[in-house]
Amino acid sequence: METSSRPNRPVTVAEVAARAGVSISTVSKAVNGTGQLRPETRQRVLQSARELNFQPNQLARGLLSGRSYTVGILSTDDWGRFTLPLLAGAEDALGAGQLSMLLCESRGDPIREQHYLRTLTARRVDGIIVTGHSRNVRPSLRTAVNVPVVYAVTVSDHLDDVSVTYDDTTGAIDAVNHLLATGRRDIAVVMGPERHVASQHRLDGAMRALQAAGLQPVLGTALFGEWSERWGRDAAARLVNSSHPVDGVFAASDQIARGITEGIREAGLRSPDDIGVVGVDNWNVIAEASRPPLTTVDLNLEEVGRRAANRLLEAMEGGRGPAGVELIPTWLAVRQSSEAVLRPA
Repeated sequence: METSSRPNRPVTVAEVAARAGVSISTVSKAVNGTGQLRPETRQRVLQSARELNFQPNQLARGLLSGRSYTVGILSTDDWGRFTLPLLAGAEDALGAGQLSMLLCESRGDPIREQHYLRTLTARRVDGIIVTGHSRNVRPSLRTAVNVPVVYAVTVSDHLDDVSVTYDDTTGAIDAVNHLLATGRRDIAVVMGPERHVASQHRLDGAMRALQAAGLQPVLGTALFGEWSERWGRDAAARLVNSSHPVDGVFAASDQIARGITEGIREAGLRSPDDIGVVGVDNWNVIAEASRPPLTTVDLNLEEVGRRAANRLLEAMEGGRGPAGVELIPTWLAVRQSSEAVLRPA
């Protein structure tokens, strides 16, 4: 039986260079996609690398290019509710360029964040994506690190930074317009904490949609509380026990919306037959397990992560796109909680 005379070891850059008839530096440029090479030379090198099953050593690539091929992810989302789908989108973009991600969870602690920034700097990351569990504005890192930084979900307070987040104002408009399209006119608006940026954006969208239809929210104003099912149940009790009719509710989160559907049921009413409900987040573990399953605004977090990673790649390559806040469109996941029902004329 014929056996290969070559030892079972990784193929070297020198072997690829010898096969392609070029220098080692030319192989490095071709494999890394850098430098000024004739297309036919680059193609010949890549073909030789494929034939030899050449796998570039990441450490060697870093030494040759001055890069670590690693991106830091600095998060304050200790639940992972926002970070996990965002990471999936970022990996789609970064994986194509064979970059690795290093996740650091600061839990919103400034001292822990400074520690992780020092760690990422020591690891010579090529860039950093800063993310969190809310759209609240946070301090810029432009004076703390000397690599490109892009903010995802959370927004930097510096106008020259790049921030990518979801357009929950338009998402709220779509949610209320959906309730209106099902024939509902007495629509309540139930928010999270008034101090949160997300509450303000979602309230703005809901009020725009109602005003465009010539309507006001039930009780004449929005109800503010916590991001919790308990608050949703309490809000439902306030609404059904008031003297005002209500046939639809826009809730600023899926947790609140699920509490509202439970409160409606506890009051002897039904959703969607008596009151249609729409939430925000499309958090499947809540939306699909609710009774009935929730119609909800999906914040498109994977696309936020993908776009943030692409903007970071642009900055790492020396490009500079438009600074400021870039909004990613949301979309409405329609389920049973907002189904149209036949009503008397």
